[in-house]
Amino acid sequence: MKSGSSEQSDHRRDFAKEIADKERRKLRARRERGKNVWFGLGMLGLIGWSVSIPVLAGIAVGVWLDSRSGASISWTLVGLGCGFALGCVNAWFWISRERKAMEKREEDE
Repeated sequence: MKSGSSEQSDHRRDFAKEIADKERRKLRARRERGKNVWFGLGMLGLIGWSVSIPVLAGIAVGVWLDSRSGASISWTLVGLGCGFALGCVNAWFWISRERKAMEKREEDE
């Protein structure tokens, strides 16, 4: 069993650590105040373009294949599906890369 002064010392140490953590978060929030909004909009744009460009490229290739072949399959739809799948993988890559960078920044602080 701990003595009263030992428990009080532990409590003060925990309280000081909690205050220091809150202060660190507030300072980081102040430092990155305007950055968060613009960063979010930029990331949204990046994800949108990383999906839409492969979709448009897939459609273009599909239309070209449809004009060249007389096949019963619609290459435009195949190109759309492949472009969408590639775009989703591309967006996942960018999001996971940014998440890892954010976690690294959290660890460093």
